[in-house]
Amino acid sequence: MTSANTRETAAYAQALLKNIREMAKTPIRIMEVCGTHTMAIAKSGIRELLPDTVTLLSGPGCPVCVTAESDINAACLLARLPKVILATYGDMIRVPGNNDSLALEMSNGADIRIIYSSQDALRLAAANPGYEVVLLSVGFETTAPTTAIVLETAIKEEIRNFSVLSLHKAVAPVLNFLLADPELSIDAFLLPGHISVVTGIDEFKFIADKYKKPSVVTGFEAVDILEAITMLLFQQHAGEKAIDIQYKAVRKEGNTAARNYINTYFQRVHCAWRGLGIIPFSGYALKDAYSSLKAAVRFNLKPVELPEAYCICGKIIKGQKRPQECELFGTSCTPAAPRGPCMVSEEGSCAAIYKFEYIRKGK
Repeated sequence: MTSANTRETAAYAQALLKNIREMAKTPIRIMEVCGTHTMAIAKSGIRELLPDTVTLLSGPGCPVCVTAESDINAACLLARLPKVILATYGDMIRVPGNNDSLALEMSNGADIRIIYSSQDALRLAAANPGYEVVLLSVGFETTAPTTAIVLETAIKEEIRNFSVLSLHKAVAPVLNFLLADPELSIDAFLLPGHISVVTGIDEFKFIADKYKKPSVVTGFEAVDILEAITMLLFQQHAGEKAIDIQYKAVRKEGNTAARNYINTYFQRVHCAWRGLGIIPFSGYALKDAYSSLKAAVRFNLKPVELPEAYCICGKIIKGQKRPQECELFGTSCTPAAPRGPCMVSEEGSCAAIYKFEYIRKGK
């Protein structure tokens, strides 16, 4: 970006902030659903620039943060098995289970490989025919299609030492779950642009139709977010309850090819979310036709349910608490030594606020 463009962007951001300050006479509590939004808000200092009437709340859109302890327990069990290579993304390594983590299993000799794409896991399987390679797949509708493509490739190329532990989740059901909770107070939503590119916007129509809340699908730059907040305030002033699109890459119908991949290989199932419990039809599990590729079936995994450790991540991703309200925040829980998942991932609200707000203020 040239300096002239930078100046133009800065001037536009200032104009948006001026409009927000003039319009935000009535309090509004806005949940930014996506962890990438949370990070962008913290990094750019948006929260400190907004008037007191505008409250931004972190939502459940960080896949690492919402991974249940029971799922981490299952991954650790897999990692301990002989002749098993567990392939996973770097953020998952330090996510705590019940007194365990993949990092601890690695230190005890487990063969855990950090990958950068699901294709990496398949290449590991092809290169290690004497081992079982398990892909620990996480994410929302943006990453589920890539897992489906890898499954299709494994079948076509007859790579038989490959399986998947699917922890993929759907975003719309968890938002419905939050809105149905009478204890929560959320007035409007910033919806994730990249997920909406896949799903389209009809997936989120219930926010306006059923719960009468405005929402805007937005991008991930600071200016995108400020523009989306302005659009929400226009809806508030006009008494509208609709889904607006700020992120121009989003089509109403979404990405048909990506959705077809998801629908071919996955089915919606009840799913555990950390701190939230079981949410109906919020998880993506492999269809029964592909049970031979399910790691849980192949290795006869049994659920390991233990009491959750003390952590208020659940309340944070519900918008009930700010990270600074946790007694562990910044003391015994830091990015270097996380006690909860919201402090592990870069997109976790605790990590983002610690890095970009807590440190910036000299705390």
